[in-house]
Amino acid sequence: MTALDPRALRRAFGSFMTGVTVVTSRTDDGRPLGFTANSFTSVSLDPPLLLVCPGKFLSTHDRFAASTGFAVNILAEGQQEVSNTFASFKGDRFARVPHRSDARGNPLIEGALAQFSCSTERVLDAGDHSILIGQVQDFACAEGRGLGYAGGQYFSLGLERAALERRPGATICGAILERGDRVLLERTPHGHRPPQVALPDRGRLRHDLSQDLAGRGLPARLHAAYSVFDVADTRFTYLRATTEATPAGDIEAIATAALPHLTYTAPPIADMMARFAREAGSRSFGFYLGDGQRGDVHTPSERT
Repeated sequence: MTALDPRALRRAFGSFMTGVTVVTSRTDDGRPLGFTANSFTSVSLDPPLLLVCPGKFLSTHDRFAASTGFAVNILAEGQQEVSNTFASFKGDRFARVPHRSDARGNPLIEGALAQFSCSTERVLDAGDHSILIGQVQDFACAEGRGLGYAGGQYFSLGLERAALERRPGATICGAILERGDRVLLERTPHGHRPPQVALPDRGRLRHDLSQDLAGRGLPARLHAAYSVFDVADTRFTYLRATTEATPAGDIEAIATAALPHLTYTAPPIADMMARFAREAGSRSFGFYLGDGQRGDVHTPSERT
C-alpha cells in the first residue's frame, strides 16, 4: 500500500464541517479533566449511545480510557475561547471556564448548547486514538446554534447568514488572499484592493468568488467571512482565503506589515486591511459587520 501524506490527509479530513465539544471527567481523587474534540458522533437511540475519540497524545488519555463515566459538552456560538482553553491552555482550565457538576461529578460547561452525562460503555483501540463509547444517562439541550469548525477554522452560522442574507442592491465579493507571509492585492489606477467580483446572486457567493479567482489563475481555499459592510446600495463582502498561486499582471504580493501604508480604492478597504495587518500577528481574526463608517468587530470569542 502506498504511504499517504499525513498532512494532506489531515487537510482532507478537516474539510468535513463539524461542531466542537469539550469532553470532561474526573480522576479518582476528584480532579477535573477536559479536552476539546470535534470527533464526536451520536451512535444509537436505543440504547442511547454516543462516542468521542480522545487522541493518545493527550496527557489525560489514559485517565479517560479508564474512566467509568464522562460528559460531552457541545459548545455554542461564542464559545471559541472555551474551545481554545481546553485545546491548548496548560494551566488550570476549569478556573477559566464557568462550570458545574452533573450527578456523577463530571464537569458541565456553562452556556454549552447541549450536555450529555454518560457512563462508559466500551473503549476501543483505534490507531493513534481511542474510541470512547458512552451510554447517555442524562442530557440537557438549549436553543441556539453550535460553534462550527472546518478547514482548521471556527465559523459561525449566525454571522455567515447575516453576511449572506438577501437584500436589494449590488453585491461585491472579494478575497483577502494570503500566500505565505504576503497578501495578494490588485493594483488599480485608484489604489490597491483585494481581488473582487460583482455578483448577481449572493446565494452563490462562495462558489462564484472561487470560480472568479480560479479564472484569474488564483485558485484559492476560501475561509471565514472577514468583513461585511454596506456603502449606499452596495454590500461588500470579503472572505479570508489562502493560495499557492504566483501573482502576475496587476496582482501584487504585499508583505503583511506593509498593508497599512498602501493607498486603497476606498477608506473602508484601507481600514479593513490595516485591521488585517494587526490581527495577522496573533492569527486571531475578527469579523466586521456594519457600514463603511461604523460597525462592530466580533472577535473569535464573541462570535454569536
